[in-house]
Amino acid sequence: MQIRPGTFPFILLCSLATAPLLAQADKTRAAPPGTEKTTKTRALETGSKVLQGDAPVDALDIHLVGFHPMKEHPEHQMEAHHFCRQVNEDFAQCVLFDGHTKNANMNGIEYIISEKLFEQLPKEERQFWHPHNYEILSGQLVAPRLPDAAEKALMRTKMNSYGKTWHVWNTGNMEKKGDPLPYGEPMLAWSFNHDGEAQPGLVQTMEKKLDISVSGKRKLRSDLTKLAKPQEGVDTLKGKFKGPLQSIPGVQAK
Repeated sequence: MQIRPGTFPFILLCSLATAPLLAQADKTRAAPPGTEKTTKTRALETGSKVLQGDAPVDALDIHLVGFHPMKEHPEHQMEAHHFCRQVNEDFAQCVLFDGHTKNANMNGIEYIISEKLFEQLPKEERQFWHPHNYEILSGQLVAPRLPDAAEKALMRTKMNSYGKTWHVWNTGNMEKKGDPLPYGEPMLAWSFNHDGEAQPGLVQTMEKKLDISVSGKRKLRSDLTKLAKPQEGVDTLKGKFKGPLQSIPGVQAK
């Protein structure tokens, strides 16, 4: 997930050019109850911006969008906006939101590790980490506004990686009403690993909002299959989805 030196100015220009389209398309699904901000609160916020630092948040400079089914309830699926910091070549940490505007709700976290770090995990810990190869090779994991070449380079660095994801707030999805506040226990999320696991309309809704083609991205990334290795967790949710499923090249259970 690391962008090489020299590419950022071009990427930034592309981002600025398409940002209005994304902002117009995004609609936050849940609005928590509460009294409207007062003038005093807004003034304090303004002062804080000037006087206090926000370095940890500023470092979340990579935006990824993908899908998460919940491991214990795979029928509960959502679009997830990841804002990530690449700590080093093997470890990234992300804050999850249900959208990409200033009014988006924070609803989870994800840690991303390389195959090398995954292999060092205790056996009992690995049950919490989902594989990423299908997300990448299917074209369903995207980096909005990045040029195709930069996005593909980013995805290449995440091949064979794993994620540990907890969602703490069901804010709704695909017109389904969510909870007004973060209720209940955190939910461990998983990944899709076969065509047909995503609920009808889930991928298409994202394509329309972001003005992208998932099938087009799949074709552009087809040569990444040669980098793919068998991964743990590919068949963890086997039998939990309705309808026919189809494997894709490069996604294999270990």
